[in-house]
Amino acid sequence: MKLYNKSKNTITLLKEVPFKLERDIQNLFESELSELLGLQLVKSEFSIKNRRIDTLAYDQQSKAFIIIEYKRSKSNSVVDQGFTYLNLMLENKADFIIEYNESCKASLQRKDVDWSQTRVVFVSTSFTENQKLATNFKDIAIELYEVKQYEGGIIAINPIKKSSSATSIKPLAKTDESIRKVSEEIKVYTEDDHLSNKPDSIKELYELYKDAILNLSDGMEVDAKKYYIAFKTNKNVIDITIQQKGIKMWINLRKGNLDDPKKLARDVSKTGHWANGDYELSVTNTTNLEYIMSLAKQAL
Repeated sequence: MKLYNKSKNTITLLKEVPFKLERDIQNLFESELSELLGLQLVKSEFSIKNRRIDTLAYDQQSKAFIIIEYKRSKSNSVVDQGFTYLNLMLENKADFIIEYNESCKASLQRKDVDWSQTRVVFVSTSFTENQKLATNFKDIAIELYEVKQYEGGIIAINPIKKSSSATSIKPLAKTDESIRKVSEEIKVYTEDDHLSNKPDSIKELYELYKDAILNLSDGMEVDAKKYYIAFKTNKNVIDITIQQKGIKMWINLRKGNLDDPKKLARDVSKTGHWANGDYELSVTNTTNLEYIMSLAKQAL
C-alpha cells in the first residue's frame, strides 16, 4: 500500500519508517490496544510453563483471552507457534484467570470465560505468502495483522483476510494431535454458521441488509461472532442475529444518542442481550431499509 500526503495541488509519497525493534511494535499496540484491536490489556511479557507470551489480552465482547505475538522474522511457522499457545492456554486455564484478576483487580471466574473463542494474533511488518497460506482456513483461531509506520507519525494496520474459498482445518486434525485438541474446544464462527438451517427468504433478507450496511463505509468489515454477526469499522457499528422469521439488529450507540423520529428502535439498555448497543430493531422485510441505514450511520 502506498500512502500520500496532499498539499495544495501536489501529492507527496510518504516514506516508510521501519520499526527498529520488535519491542517498538509491542509498545505501540499495548499502549493503544483498545483503539487498535478493541481489546483489554492484561499483561505484557506474561510467563507460563517456561514460555513467554508477548501480550496477554482479553476480549470483553467475546469474553475470551487473546494471545498477541509480535514478529520481525519471516522464517518461523505462525501455525505451529499459534497452536502451541492455544494448547498452552487450554491446559492452564486457571493461570490465565489468576493473572487477569491480579493484573486487572477483578474477580473473573472460569465460568465467565468463553474458552471456545480463544485466539492468537500475530503482528508483523509483513508476512510471507507461505505464512498467509498456512493460516488461510476459515475456522483457524489464528489472525495475522501487518503494521507499518510512515513519516509524520502515520500508522497503517492491515488485517490479513481469509480468502472466500478458504477450507476447514478440521481434516488436518485427524493427523495432528495439537490441532485436534484445539479444534475440539475452540470454535471459529462464520456467516455460514449463522445462516445454516434458515429459510431462503431470511437468507435473502440478510444479504440485502448486509449489502446496504457494507455500503455505509469503505472500511466496513464483517466479523462473525458466537451469538451475532458484527459489522464494524474501528468499532462495532451494527450487530445482527439471524432468526427463522426475520433478523434482529443492534445499533452500537448508548441510550439517548440515537435520533429515531419513527421510533423503530427499541431501548434495550436495561435488557440482557448478546450484541452491542442499546437500540434493537426487529426486521422481517426491506420496507424501512433506507431509514434503518440512516440510523446505522449515526454509529459510524
